[in-house]
Amino acid sequence: MKNPLNQEVYETRNVEKKHPLRGEFFRDQTAIIHSMPFRRLKHKTQVFFAPENDHVCTRIEHVMHVATIGATICKGLNNFGWELNPEMAYAIGLGHDLGHAPFGHAGETALNRKLNGDYKFIHEVNSYRVVEYLANGGAGLNLTYGVKDGIINHNGESFEQYLKPNSQPNDLDKINDRKSISSSYEGCVVRFSDKIAYLGRDIEDALLADIIKIDEVPEKIRTEVGETNGQIIDMLVRDLIEHSKESDAIGFSDELFEKLNILKTFNLRHIYSHPTILHYRKMGENILEELFDYLLDVHSNLGENFEKYQESKIPLVFRFGRYLERMKDFYHNDGNVPKIIVCDYIAGMTDNFALDAIKQIKIPAPLRFK
Repeated sequence: MKNPLNQEVYETRNVEKKHPLRGEFFRDQTAIIHSMPFRRLKHKTQVFFAPENDHVCTRIEHVMHVATIGATICKGLNNFGWELNPEMAYAIGLGHDLGHAPFGHAGETALNRKLNGDYKFIHEVNSYRVVEYLANGGAGLNLTYGVKDGIINHNGESFEQYLKPNSQPNDLDKINDRKSISSSYEGCVVRFSDKIAYLGRDIEDALLADIIKIDEVPEKIRTEVGETNGQIIDMLVRDLIEHSKESDAIGFSDELFEKLNILKTFNLRHIYSHPTILHYRKMGENILEELFDYLLDVHSNLGENFEKYQESKIPLVFRFGRYLERMKDFYHNDGNVPKIIVCDYIAGMTDNFALDAIKQIKIPAPLRFK
């Protein structure tokens, strides 16, 4: 089962680089892993904000789950005559959430509110913006087209039963919503892998946080899909492979898809809408909105007077100035829109950095006495 486009299309990158010891998609994996946006994922929220428990899933663990699940599905389908590239799926999985804001979807909501309809913040689109433009001081990561296409089209919130790739290559720079579909089967696989990775794991973390009890999980899910994250992943992956192996589409069986929607609805009502989660979500939104207003005001007052940023006693202003100076050439070519500049900077923050930044501007440093 070949992809609709010639393999050379997926392997193209902005600057040609040949690696005799590494394939194109393995090179993408290492480029992502060694990037600063990837490193910051270890301190970004998945569902539970700034967890003090080391066993609660963070964004970096999530992307690794998605990568391994995507590669596994590709290998499974290849056993039945498909011709998918597990290394491509793995690279897409590693990079798919590099554009997430701090505090997860709360951060996305806050940034959209502050952009006020003039622009939109969509983490899938921003993940593409990060790997194509923002990383490496505005140079991007020079990833292959296929991996970038999978990243921008991963849409983990949309629950389709079946997916088939576009027959024409997407113009990635023109995508500004969540409506498009990847032009590769690997991209479609990762779009399913994203959901497979988080549904069971969010239940596991909610149990650890005492937000839900195991007997609250629908009996149909516990008995026919699984009680643990591992069991749920295994059931979903096996069904996807089994139901897709003789098809020209990737998808779940009718029976499993019904259960998947039961699981999704349960998580939405009992985890993502739980009062504790909503409370922390609102706090995250408030923090990022205040930081946005503050940095927008700083930028308005200081502009590109980079020496003034360095004179500030507030570390946040100092670091923001260094970021602006480093990215000056990129933003000149990008239109130099203050709201977008501030949005990019805040979206790159970790939860911990955002929490420290709000303390810097809200709580005065203690006076030092002789």
